Amino acid sequence: MTTGLIPGGQPPEPRPAGTLPQQRREQDGRGALHVDNRPRSSVITARAAASFEPVGRSVATARSFVRDTLQGWGFADIVDDAVVLTSELVTNAVVHAGTHADVLCLRTDDGVRIEVADRYPEREIPLQGSPASMGSPDREGGRGLQLCAAIAGRWGVDYTPTHKNVWFQLALPERPVGTRTAGPSLPANLLPLADGRVRVAVVQIDPTGAISAWNEDAEDLFGYPADQVTGKPLTDLAAWPHTPGTSTGIAEALQLSRWEGSYGIRGANGRVTPVYASHLRVRDTDGDPSTVCLLVRDHERAVLQTPSRVPASDAAPTADGQSADPFEVFIGSPAPDDLEGLLQRTVERARDMLDADSAFLLLATDDETELEVRASTGLPSARQRFARVPVEAGPGRYGSARMPAVHEDLLAVPGAVPLLNGTGMRSVVTVPLKVEGRLTGSLGVAAEAPGRYSNEEALRLQFAADRIALAVESARLGELERLRRGSLSFLVEASDLLAGTLDRDQTLALMAQMTVPTLATWCAVYTIADQASDPYLSYVLHEDEELIDGIKSLLSKIAPPDPVPTPGARVWSAPGEAAHEAALRSSMRSLGLSGGPTHQVTSGIGPTLATASAVGGETVVLPLVARNRVIGMLTLGKPTDEHFRQEILELAEDLSRRAALALDNARLYSERTAISQSLQRSLLPPELPDIDGVEVEVIYRAAGEGNEVGGDFYDLFPISDGAYGFAIGDVCGTGPNAAAVTGLARHALRLLAREGLSGPAVLERLNSAILDEGARSRFLTLLYGELRPQEDGSAELKVVCAGHPLPLRLRQDGTVEAAAEPQPLLGVMEDLELYEQTVILDPGDVLLCVTDGVTERREGTRMLGDDGLADVLTTCTGLTAGAVAARIMRAVERFASDAPSDDMAILAMRVA
Repeated sequence: MTTGLIPGGQPPEPRPAGTLPQQRREQDGRGALHVDNRPRSSVITARAAASFEPVGRSVATARSFVRDTLQGWGFADIVDDAVVLTSELVTNAVVHAGTHADVLCLRTDDGVRIEVADRYPEREIPLQGSPASMGSPDREGGRGLQLCAAIAGRWGVDYTPTHKNVWFQLALPERPVGTRTAGPSLPANLLPLADGRVRVAVVQIDPTGAISAWNEDAEDLFGYPADQVTGKPLTDLAAWPHTPGTSTGIAEALQLSRWEGSYGIRGANGRVTPVYASHLRVRDTDGDPSTVCLLVRDHERAVLQTPSRVPASDAAPTADGQSADPFEVFIGSPAPDDLEGLLQRTVERARDMLDADSAFLLLATDDETELEVRASTGLPSARQRFARVPVEAGPGRYGSARMPAVHEDLLAVPGAVPLLNGTGMRSVVTVPLKVEGRLTGSLGVAAEAPGRYSNEEALRLQFAADRIALAVESARLGELERLRRGSLSFLVEASDLLAGTLDRDQTLALMAQMTVPTLATWCAVYTIADQASDPYLSYVLHEDEELIDGIKSLLSKIAPPDPVPTPGARVWSAPGEAAHEAALRSSMRSLGLSGGPTHQVTSGIGPTLATASAVGGETVVLPLVARNRVIGMLTLGKPTDEHFRQEILELAEDLSRRAALALDNARLYSERTAISQSLQRSLLPPELPDIDGVEVEVIYRAAGEGNEVGGDFYDLFPISDGAYGFAIGDVCGTGPNAAAVTGLARHALRLLAREGLSGPAVLERLNSAILDEGARSRFLTLLYGELRPQEDGSAELKVVCAGHPLPLRLRQDGTVEAAAEPQPLLGVMEDLELYEQTVILDPGDVLLCVTDGVTERREGTRMLGDDGLADVLTTCTGLTAGAVAARIMRAVERFASDAPSDDMAILAMRVA
């Protein structure tokens, strides 16, 4: 649900052209629909809007929204009628129509108008004057319009192509002149304390938030003459940017239609005067809004403060004569599964019930050893939220949350209630929330004055806690179930992401991005290379990228956390302490308090203070343990005064186990890949030699991800003065096994050729070496030759083609012909009879040698083949060796869209 309050608003803009005018459905003898064209002349003084999802619980939430809105506006007389009509209309939208429902409450000077819009454009738009029937009152849906006709003073339906909007207007009843509220006669010593003369400062604020009027009492209270403050924003005089215990700032409070509360005004003498304020939003004759602020000293708040509601002990009788517990009625308004709303209403009602200054509610962890702050009012909630305190804080009943406790003065027992340290609260009463004898939480109220509470108040609060404990536990279990489902989905997605990469740096980045901001505001990952190495800061991430460098610099200056393998999160206070000390030193240097020259605050303090605020909250460390070894630490942090929920820490622990395994897998993969690539590179030939008068170009592509060497290989090496050996071959298969035979063949060729053996003798001995490998042997196709450049510019080649694709010769006239004859392949038969053939390459001729990965390139049933390769080579007349090899490779790649599945090698030699 999203809400927005826009007090002092203007009447709605005219509806777009093409939409139907407002319709007022009045029953006559024929049941016709009549159009209500009367203009809305009332000025809208406030509006509140909310949107509700298409789920069943939204109906109850909508009722609560309308009830709270109208009660806040002081329209309690019409709350029941408005809630009934809203409930029916929202039910039609979210239950029957199955769409979102938008509820808009408009306050005017003569009543309240409520609009309920749904998003069901499939409904037909009725024609004006067409007959319509209200339907049977026994129908499950559709009663909302009947109730509008029976209860509302005015109502109608507006249709647009995307929305249907049902509205109704309720007039305010005329109140007879009389007493609005009264209190009993009291002795003089019980009356509120005030000075001899009560000064009420009247301050008027214009629409921009600036002071436009300042009376004499305001000048006496704060010391500023009117001409000195007129035109200045009130927020410039406010001592605190936010009202203590609330999230509403003074600037926001000035925009509300009515507001009461406390804040401070800094006077001309520099001192802060605590005041109690009553704000009223008004408009002048021109319709311009402004805010009138009545201010008194805080201890004189009784002059302005709205009288308290009837105490909870005075139970109001219901229609059937039975008394109803106002506490239970008030708490029953949130939806049963709205835990946050239920807890917040509980503490607010508990505070009002005992006329306290603050209240708080804590929920127990699963093991009942700690209590976690979940709701508070009148306290700095941002600092306290999710803070944890032990259930058993000391001996005796006053040190256990399992028993009611009353503390008349906390100054007499410092630290008795750690949650209230530094809050100014003096007296407190706490009671346990129990379900079937099991501790589920603790409820407490506190006051600034000592001695406010006794056992009587403890009994009243315990009675209320007993009535609400079951509802709180039910809502808490529902929240835990939803959180666990969400956690399971989160962990499944995290596992998929972590399993999708074996890159170490990417794994570190994924770990951080999954935790920020889902689990924490910032995180840092430390890695440990081996047991003898210290933790190393490898990655830092913050939801605000501008703070990453500051946090990284801070963490690099402090010792890393100890690599303790104990599972679970442990608190690490070093970053917060270091950030606080750095910010303090920077502030002292800027003010000249550290012995240096005094100068104005520099901009350098900004980043330091921002970093201190970013890491000033709770910081926890989770070990990254994989294969019984700590390989790093995952550090999670919150900004100033924030704490982690226990459920979030448990989820982070599950994530750390998965991340640790993924990080270790990435490390092992990186190590093995580096070893494999190093070995593979050793199988490739060194740089090709330069041959006078002959251009040589080689293109080699190994199939398979991460492979640099496969079953195809090539080589070109000097044999003796003026003679060079060249080879191109293909081992059966791909991958490391084929690469092993590749290494054997390449090194054997070099060794045997340099012994002065002829080509056939070299291949016959290589055949024997391959067969000696036994079960590991693989057959091999090989083209081997010797190249000797001639004095006339030509080149003599002696080649042996053992089962390999035949080399192709490209002449200058564009003709292509085979340069050798096929002979048996190697690694199959022991006795081979091979012979060599002599080929003369004239200047400009090209000899192209390829492996079968080129000729067997396929696209469906088509194959490039020897003929296709010859056709491509025909177009290469006049090209250099490098250009010929590149054109052949482009033709192979374009022949099919799929990635090559076989190794490929191309060796092109051209006589210059």
